[in-house]
Amino acid sequence: MISRNVSAGIERASWIRRMFEEGARLKAERGAENVFDFTLGNPEVQPPGRVIEVLKRVAAENRPQTHGYMPNAGYPQVREIMARRLAERTGLPYAAGHVLMTVGAAGAINTFLKAVLDPGDEVIVLVPYFPEYRFYIENHGGRVVEVETTENFDPDPARIAAALTPRTKALILNSPNNPTGAVYSAAALAGVEAALRGTAVAVISDEPYRTLVFDGREVPETSAVIARTVTATSWSKAQALAGERIGYLAFSPRIEEAPALFDACAFAHRVLGFVNAPAIWQWVEAEAGDECVDVAPYQRKRDLMAGALARIGYDVTPPAGAFYLFPKSPIPDDIAFIRSLLKEGVLAVPGSGFGRGGYFRLSLTVPIETIERSVPAFERALAAARGK
Repeated sequence: MISRNVSAGIERASWIRRMFEEGARLKAERGAENVFDFTLGNPEVQPPGRVIEVLKRVAAENRPQTHGYMPNAGYPQVREIMARRLAERTGLPYAAGHVLMTVGAAGAINTFLKAVLDPGDEVIVLVPYFPEYRFYIENHGGRVVEVETTENFDPDPARIAAALTPRTKALILNSPNNPTGAVYSAAALAGVEAALRGTAVAVISDEPYRTLVFDGREVPETSAVIARTVTATSWSKAQALAGERIGYLAFSPRIEEAPALFDACAFAHRVLGFVNAPAIWQWVEAEAGDECVDVAPYQRKRDLMAGALARIGYDVTPPAGAFYLFPKSPIPDDIAFIRSLLKEGVLAVPGSGFGRGGYFRLSLTVPIETIERSVPAFERALAAARGK
């Protein structure tokens, strides 16, 4: 009854979800206070106050057709506002016809891939990468092409250029990056642009962590550097709204076929079953889209976790953005080390789940007390690994 593709997908399902489910079992077995779950990037903070205020007001107004259909691409007035913000940030002439409101960044990426991929077309992903990208690409008949990054997890232009074929349709960039926390510099983006120059490859810039950066860093505008940029973003992380599924897809005005892409993606949005982005949340983000959670608590947790692990003896580089750590595993077999952590009540995700063995990912979306109480467990797991 179940399709072979779905059966195969379940078999290699995301390690993130697998460990999250293992955590639920452990909590029931040992008690939640004895389990330290660093698996899922589910913000534990509350949305900014103004976002909730605007939501209450928009819902209370109950303006005509608040809950009805609208164009598949979203409300034209909302798209105009998003385009104006993009134009102010990038200096490019974005207009409403360059923007579709979507069901989160995942919905944006799937909509674009549905619109452009024919069976066998290739999409480049930079290792390590968010594992759901593989499912998104294969959902639409595409083929994943993994390209290694540099030692610092930056894009490697030479490797990207070497991976290009006549079937390459897109390359996915994710900065700030999940799982590494790397933030790509303007020079790094320029290297990608140089590698792709003269091709029709689109760069999907997946940007849900864009405003979550540390130490006063700024994230370069990908579309200002890379001509054929398609931006996919959401407010899931920036406003702690992961369950509300609201985002947008934006085509750079420098893409000649942007009008045709807009029409194709509006059609794909419909046939994928999204139909349109959540109506009320479109109006909320039209007013409160610039709001962001306070990044300072995430930075404190980053400093605490990275500092504690380094003192114990782990090899860890503090991330520049997002809310993850990606330390090296003390033994080459990262899955075996994840099992050692599990014995100590620590839930983490192996780097193998992101295409890069020998590492593991920790999400900082936990109370700071969880980090403090987990340190002895990390120390015991490291001692056990070294003992082996």
